Amino acid sequence: MTTSVEKALEMITLLAEGPMSASEVARRLDTHRSTVSRLSRTLEDFRFVRRDADGSLRLGSFLATLPANDLHRQELVEVARPHLERLGERFGHTVHLAGLEGGDVVYWDKVESRQVLRMYSTIGAVAPAHATGVGKAILAHLPPSRRERVLGPGELHPFTDHTLTERGALDARLADIADHGWSLDAAEHEDFIHCVAAPVLGVGGTAVAAVSVTAPQVLVSREDLVAMVPDLLEVTTRISHEIGDTTR
Repeated sequence: MTTSVEKALEMITLLAEGPMSASEVARRLDTHRSTVSRLSRTLEDFRFVRRDADGSLRLGSFLATLPANDLHRQELVEVARPHLERLGERFGHTVHLAGLEGGDVVYWDKVESRQVLRMYSTIGAVAPAHATGVGKAILAHLPPSRRERVLGPGELHPFTDHTLTERGALDARLADIADHGWSLDAAEHEDFIHCVAAPVLGVGGTAVAAVSVTAPQVLVSREDLVAMVPDLLEVTTRISHEIGDTTR
């Protein structure tokens, strides 16, 4: 049975997509409009939600006072770390946890490869969302409006000969990733490096981060890399469940 607290959290998560009418919120949450009205009044009192002049609901000012990125990142790193370590132990290659910040992905945590030849990366490094496995895994599981804000109206920069820079091709790839639940970086960001990645989903099923296994192509064939996907999906599903996702 869904509690009022769970419904309130679902409403906050939903309004992160942007302002919407109470009727739309009720439809998306599959609940009565009277329930939305009651919850929104409580959330307004605590400034989690505010009501526009036309009656539409949007996120309130209280959330803007929180160091959201820091809290979000810290929670995810703490929850994900033991899972990342087991994945690194299983395969011996670099494992990343990354999240979206603005229009790029940022590496929040890393388990170092045990191989002599390895990918060079650092925690806190920034990478393009459209040209990385973690970035595409996140983009594929975002609401369309937010995805558009991340990618922007301009041209996509080619980092290698394999980078997808045509929006139609990228959109088709993201749809495929959404269907299968994982993504591939086929040397799209750095030559000779490839990875598989899968999203970490939060409350409501929207991607909040992604986990990847990365290796030089000279060490791991594409076939062997893709064979790691079931273990990767098991890890991201467990992390997702631990932070509140109930969609998978």
